[in-house]
Amino acid sequence: MISLPGLNLGAQPAEPLNVPALSATRTQDLAANTEYRFEVSFSRTLTLKLLSGTAEFLGTELAPASSYTFQGTKGAVFTWHGCKLEISGEADSEYVAEETQMMGYANAHFALESLREKSAQNCELGPRVLIVGPENAGKTTLARTLTAYAVKTGRQPMVVNLDPRQGMLSVPGSFTAAAFSSIVDVEEGWGSSPISGPSPIPVKMPLVYHYGLKDPEEGKVFKPLVTRMALAVTSRLEEDKASKQAGFIIDSPGGISQGKAGVYENIEHIISEFSVNVLFVLGSERLYSDLSRKYANRPTDEAVHVVRLEKSGGCVDRTEEYMKALRHAQIRAYFFGHGENTLAPHSQAANYDDLTIFKISDSTDNSAFGPDDDNVYAPTTSLYERITPSSSIVNSLLAITSASANDRQDTIRDSSVRGYMYVADIDEGKKRVKLLSPQPGQVPTNALVMGTFPEDVAALVS
Repeated sequence: MISLPGLNLGAQPAEPLNVPALSATRTQDLAANTEYRFEVSFSRTLTLKLLSGTAEFLGTELAPASSYTFQGTKGAVFTWHGCKLEISGEADSEYVAEETQMMGYANAHFALESLREKSAQNCELGPRVLIVGPENAGKTTLARTLTAYAVKTGRQPMVVNLDPRQGMLSVPGSFTAAAFSSIVDVEEGWGSSPISGPSPIPVKMPLVYHYGLKDPEEGKVFKPLVTRMALAVTSRLEEDKASKQAGFIIDSPGGISQGKAGVYENIEHIISEFSVNVLFVLGSERLYSDLSRKYANRPTDEAVHVVRLEKSGGCVDRTEEYMKALRHAQIRAYFFGHGENTLAPHSQAANYDDLTIFKISDSTDNSAFGPDDDNVYAPTTSLYERITPSSSIVNSLLAITSASANDRQDTIRDSSVRGYMYVADIDEGKKRVKLLSPQPGQVPTNALVMGTFPEDVAALVS
C-alpha cells in the first residue's frame, strides 16, 4: 500500500539547485512532499541513485542504491517522507519544487481504488478512465502514475494509448493497449514489447493498431480505430478477471481537447465507445467547464464523473525538435533496444512482387467514413492506395498487419499489427527492397501499411 505523510503541501516557490549542472557527483537532500525536477537532452545523460529514505519516479518506487540513467527525458523524483539522492551527469535544467500535484494524483488513485472495490463486489467492470487536456498538460505522466499506483496495490489495469505522437510499447503513429501487472520501468517508461524482439526483462503483450497520421483530425481514421480498439479492449477484459476489476486508463492526444464551439466530437466518441465513467481533465478550465455541462444530470448507469486535476508545475512545453528526437529515439529503441538491453535486428531482402504495400490515401476526406447498418465505421471512398516500391519510401516504416493482402480495405484498417519493418534501401534496377526487421523469418505476405507519420527516420542503419 502507499504510505502518505500529512497533507502538508506548502504553496512555496520552486527552489533552484545551487549546484550547477556539472558531471561531478553531488548529493541532494529532499524534504518530505518535494520533488527534484530535471530536463536532460538526448546528447547528455543524468544518473540518479537513492542513498537514503524513499522516493518515486512517476509513481514507481526507486530501489535503494540502484543507479537510474536518463537521456532525452523531462522527469521528476518525488518523496513523501524525505530522501537523499546522489546525482551525476549533466542536466539542461534542474531544481527542487516544494509545490507539487502528487497529493491530488494520490487522491485520484484512492478514488479509483474505491470504485474498484465496488466493482469487485458486484462483479462489474472497474473504472473506465479517460485523461484529456491540451498538449504538454501532463496527461501521460498522470496515466503512468495512476498505473504504477494501481500495480503497487496488486491491480492489473489495462492502459490504452490513443496518442499517435508518442508510442507506448510500440512506435509512434500507433494505438496500443496492454495489461500492466508488473512494475512500470523507471528508465524505459512503459517497458518493452516482444514484438520488437527478445528481451531479458519482463515484457508486456500489447494490442497494436496502426494509425499512421499525426493528428486525430487527419483523414478521419481516428473514430473507426477507436471503435475497433474499444471492442478489442472490452472483449479482452471480459476474459481477464484481474484486469476487469482494475478497469482501464486511456491516454489521449492533446488535439482532441481543442474543440469547436464547445463541441468535442472525438472526446465524446471515446467516452461513448469505451463507456467511460471517470473523466480527468488537466490544464484547461474551459475544457472542464464544457465537459461538466455536457455530462451533468445523466442517468446513474450512464454517469460520467468529470474531475479537474491541476497541471503540474513541472510540465513544460516540448518543442517539435524535442518531440521529433523523442520519436526517433523510440523507433531506434524498437529495433536496437535501450541501454544495456540491446537487440540485434535482422536485414532482409525482398522483390517488389513479394510485398503488398498500401499507403493511406490522400483523397480521404471528412465524409469518407460513416457507420453502416451495424454501426461499424466503414470507408465510403478509397482508404488506401496500393503503391509500388520506389526510392520515395526509403527510411519509412511499414506496419505488418494481420490482414491478407486481398482483404477489404476496412478489414486492413481494423487489423491488429504484428510488428513493423524499416525500409533501409531500394534497388530500383533490380527491383529489390532491403528491409530491417526486429525478428528473423520470411518476409510477410500480409498487407503492409505505410502512413505519413512518424516522419522518415534517416540513417537508422548506418
